[in-house]
Amino acid sequence: MIIFYDGNCPLCDTEMKCLKKSDSTQKIVLEDIHAAGFSTRFPQIDKDKAMAVLHAQTKDGEFIYGLEVTYQAWKIVGKHRWLKITRFPFIKPLADYCYLFFAKYRPFISRILINIYNFKK
Repeated sequence: MIIFYDGNCPLCDTEMKCLKKSDSTQKIVLEDIHAAGFSTRFPQIDKDKAMAVLHAQTKDGEFIYGLEVTYQAWKIVGKHRWLKITRFPFIKPLADYCYLFFAKYRPFISRILINIYNFKK
């Protein structure tokens, strides 16, 4: 799986580092959408859309988005048990909506969490 993520987002970057650390079988490739040459290497990825919603391409070439990327990635590394609930049919629409809300406001949420973390130091 290739995950296209916002490397300028502290929360996104932290999650990707944790995910990669858990990826002992090297099944996940991380691609920062801000990396030099990204648009040349991945012309099929609209950077603006990838900034709005997490994108990934499965090993079969299928594109998945949003919370489904998070679920599938953690499933690949065997640490998805707590995320299963977000894919239950009666919870999935609400979980996906909450993800979209979070994604839209993640720069603001990141700043708040960083300030809280720095305050506690």
